[in-house]
Amino acid sequence: MDMSSPHPSTAPARASGHVVSAHDQIVRALAQDILSGTLAPGDKLPMEADLLVRFGVSRTALREALKTLSAKGFLSVKTRVGTRVTDSVHWNFFDKEVLVWRVAIGMDAEFRRHLAEVRRSLEPTAAALAAKHRTAADLAAMQAALDWMRREHASAQEFARADLALHLAIGAASQNPMIRSVAGVIETALLEAFTLSPPTRAADLHHDTVEAHARIVERIGAGDEAGAAQAMLAVIDAGYQRVEAEQSPAGKSAN
Repeated sequence: MDMSSPHPSTAPARASGHVVSAHDQIVRALAQDILSGTLAPGDKLPMEADLLVRFGVSRTALREALKTLSAKGFLSVKTRVGTRVTDSVHWNFFDKEVLVWRVAIGMDAEFRRHLAEVRRSLEPTAAALAAKHRTAADLAAMQAALDWMRREHASAQEFARADLALHLAIGAASQNPMIRSVAGVIETALLEAFTLSPPTRAADLHHDTVEAHARIVERIGAGDEAGAAQAMLAVIDAGYQRVEAEQSPAGKSAN
């Protein structure tokens, strides 16, 4: 996305081979305007006539989209006041769509830090619980995902999908539906941002990343709760530190 644009493109989009509906295009575009600060908390939404021109949709489609944004906490509709952007405390970043929209507008340093902090607080616990509760089927799912990661040397996107499959398998093995759900949302959002530092770009990085994940699976299989948590924490920290180093001015100039 061209971050110099005043708002995301409203041209017809495709997702997974399907044309995105007018409703979804409007919701995503306005949500990203809000998340990026183009529309700040307290701002009044543009006039309906202006939005109809911008999106080229029916009044019904626009109003349904605004209802969706209100339901997600982005907008407040009051008589004689109009439709205004709410304060960010009302935005739920554990809503999968919201997190994906936020990732799509760009992962600045503050957002990367926030994401790393919540992963550090959650995923090591999921790994420890997986070591306690894992079944043979859970371990087979983890090993299959790990083998998939080993095979993916070229495609950053496919490696990311394999990585996601492993983390989701660990979340499922935790036997905690709340952890599983939240971890799944975070990992799925990370899939959108994986191009920041794909391990597939270098053979040694690919190898080290896979082996670090293999240590998580090994410790889970051994029933080592503390070891599994530590191995997961090492994976999270290594990825975060690598991205931060590369996103620094020195790292960008070296690339």
